[in-house]
Amino acid sequence: MIRFKRADRVGGQVQKELCDLLLKEIRDPRLASVTIMHVSITDDLRLARIYFSVAEGEESKLGALAGFKSASGYMRRKLSHRLGLRHMPELEFLYDESFERATQVNRVLKEVIDGS
Repeated sequence: MIRFKRADRVGGQVQKELCDLLLKEIRDPRLASVTIMHVSITDDLRLARIYFSVAEGEESKLGALAGFKSASGYMRRKLSHRLGLRHMPELEFLYDESFERATQVNRVLKEVIDGS
């Protein structure tokens, strides 16, 4: 039987609720094109690392980081109410570069294949 840690379950809930908040309640245009890729929570549930991606490049990434910084208190309060946790983890927003790296690898592979 596979057992999941509580931090993993809470991380999944945080991701689901945060996506819902971004779609329905957050009106900041800097966060309009953000995709939440993954949420990782420490075992003691004190810190939630939220990995996000944007499709438009460096300017959008910096804008999204500023938007998250501006809205983090609001999001933390809303998440706390929605999840019913006694202690809501601190939220740390990090840009997920995996999409960009995958795009670069695909570009290099295409160049190798086309160049042969």
